[in-house]
Amino acid sequence: MARLNPGTASERSVYVGAALAALAVMFAGFAPSYYLKAFSGAPELSTLKHVHGVVMTTWFVLFFVQARLVATGRTAIHRQLGAAGIVVAMLMVALGTTLAITSARAGFSPARELSPLVFLAIPLGEMVAFSVLFTAAIALRARSPWHKRLMVLASLGMLAPAFARMLAAVGLGGPAIFGLVDLVMLACIGYDTVKNRRLHPAFGWGFAVVLLLQGGRIALSRSAAWDSFARWLIA
Repeated sequence: MARLNPGTASERSVYVGAALAALAVMFAGFAPSYYLKAFSGAPELSTLKHVHGVVMTTWFVLFFVQARLVATGRTAIHRQLGAAGIVVAMLMVALGTTLAITSARAGFSPARELSPLVFLAIPLGEMVAFSVLFTAAIALRARSPWHKRLMVLASLGMLAPAFARMLAAVGLGGPAIFGLVDLVMLACIGYDTVKNRRLHPAFGWGFAVVLLLQGGRIALSRSAAWDSFARWLIA
């Protein structure tokens, strides 16, 4: 195995740390309703929710494994697993979209202040944001500095549902959910920027896309155009 110089090793370690933190957030957020459901007395889950949970968990485990493989210099295995990652990502988007539409059709909204149709813009916007960043990361896979940073943003952006459940347990929600997601991203961006003494364009453009889509889905969700589209979507 090739020996990594200290600078490279420390840079790669932050991606492993980000992936490990993402796994921890996912487990903490979904422990009562999914991972530790047998001990919490939570309601039974539909088959769709079970499958979605398995796929989502697989994605974050794979995210950690891929980061670890690169950190230890096993890039050949990392590339081989990349094909599986594309399949898992596609399944995650398909299942996430289906679950969001199914929940809205059933009249469910986890946010009491938002109607099911208004809330529908939040998870669907999350699927769009992930798809945009993930597709860009795959398109730029030959340019490792861009690929890894965009992949980190794509994965961390999927933590909103877990944070939402954690905040709901203490009676909070709303914009604070996006705020926590953004803080985790900014922690990675800040470390990377300080270490390399510049903001990498992948983080700059990628985070701008995240903010644009966060604000965009909130604004769109309350428009007449969205109401018409959402009603058509769940019909």
